[in-house]
Formats: sequence, C-alpha cells, structure tokens
Amino acid sequence: MPRLRDIDLRTHLADPASKQAFVTPMFDLIASRYDAFTRLFSFGMDRRWKSLVLSELCARVPPGARVIDVACGTGDLALAAWAALAGATVTGIDAAASMVALARARALGIEAPGVEFLVGDLMHLPVTDGSADAVTAGYAFRNVPDHKSALAEVARALRAGGVLVTLDFYRPQSPAWRVLFLGYLRAAGNIVGWWWHREPVAYGYIAPSIDSFVSSEQFTEDLRTAGFTVRAVHAFLRRGVAIHVATRDDREAAEISADRALRVTRA
Repeated sequence: MPRLRDIDLRTHLADPASKQAFVTPMFDLIASRYDAFTRLFSFGMDRRWKSLVLSELCARVPPGARVIDVACGTGDLALAAWAALAGATVTGIDAAASMVALARARALGIEAPGVEFLVGDLMHLPVTDGSADAVTAGYAFRNVPDHKSALAEVARALRAGGVLVTLDFYRPQSPAWRVLFLGYLRAAGNIVGWWWHREPVAYGYIAPSIDSFVSSEQFTEDLRTAGFTVRAVHAFLRRGVAIHVATRDDREAAEISADRALRVTRA
C-alpha cells in the first residue's frame, strides 16, 4: 500500500470508489491513538458531545433495545449504550479491523456479554430489515463514500419509529468561520499526524473531508429525504459540529409537522 502522504487526497474524497480505499487503512493506522486524538483535537469537548448522544438515546429507547453503533471505532459509544440501557443488545460495526480488535478487547475487559463488534460496511449493514430499535453514529457519515446511500441503509435497518442519533463535523456555511475552523483542523491535524505516525494526512485528512461534506442544515434535509423525521439538532462551534436526533418515519410521525418536530439548540 502506498504511503498515505503520497495519495492525492482531493481525488480520493471526490471519488466514492476511492474514498473507502483511503479511509479504511487510515483508520487502521490511527486506531491505537484514535481516542486520545479525539479528546486532544476537541479540547475535551468530544466527551460532552458523546454524553449528549447517549442522553438522547436513553431518553428515546426503552431498556432491552437492539442498538447498532456504526463506525464504532474502539467501542466507546457502543459500550456506553450497553451500560446505560438495561438488557440492551448492542452491535458495533466498523470497516477498520484494527478498531474492531481494540473494541473487542475493551468489551472483554469489562465483561459486556450483550455487546458484539463486527468488521463491516455502513453502506451494507449485516442486519435484517427493521431489526434495530436504534442506531448511533459517531463521525460516521462524513467518512462513507455516499452519505445519502448510507442514510437509506440505516433507514432499512431501523424499525418504524426507530431512533438515529448522529454526531459529526460539518462544513460551516459562514465563509469566514469556515476558513478559521478548517484552517485550525488542517494545521493541528498535520502536526499531530506527523508527530505520532509520520503521516501528516492521517489527521490532516479531517479538514478536507469536512470541506467536501455538507452543512449541518443540509444533513437535516438529507435525513428527511431518506425517510426520517428530525426531532432535534444540537449545534456546536457555530455549526461546525452537530448532533442530529431523528426517527424513521411511520404513519404517526408523518402527521407531525416539521415545525413542531424540530428543536434546534446552539452552544
């Protein structure tokens, strides 16, 4: 495999067929330091964001639910969901085998029999139609070849009324803030990528991946198009980061107007 720094990043991000071929080995490379990086990169805010994801999940999903955590990484959200939801069964899925290996080791360390971790593709989830009560997705849809197709796949996996909670970075609509926001992410990512892995693009990738993604407002519309009712949006860093809470449409949800269903908070 060529060194990551030798890859034309913009070409890979623009081509769905090439994007996954870049993203998966990149996450395999950074797996051992991934959690430390997310804390460092966000100045500790990642913990607060994921705590809110968990709070939204627990408020909307009953004990004993079946939860799928896509792009599960080292398993922090999946294990937290299992601990918080009595009797829940949780399946974590990630395309990077190194991430899954670390997640499995963590589950063994705390004896979590209701959790399993699988190597798998968000674009083709290994579950039957309507079998999940909830899906969580931390930094997932920005990293797939086609986030709209991935949303449709999640809708397939969820039962009617099932809950989707996502956390991700988004392209800010304000040009001035976008320059500052992406400039910091690019510089900090390149420095840490070189320091830890001798591969600047390992974390420097984040800024161009955001720049080629959609705004949080557009993601809200994409959720609706994919058959979801958006229940809440929590926006941070001037919409550079957002948590979306949505339910898969059913007859009752379809009768609720978007104005009544959507709540937006900012921090």
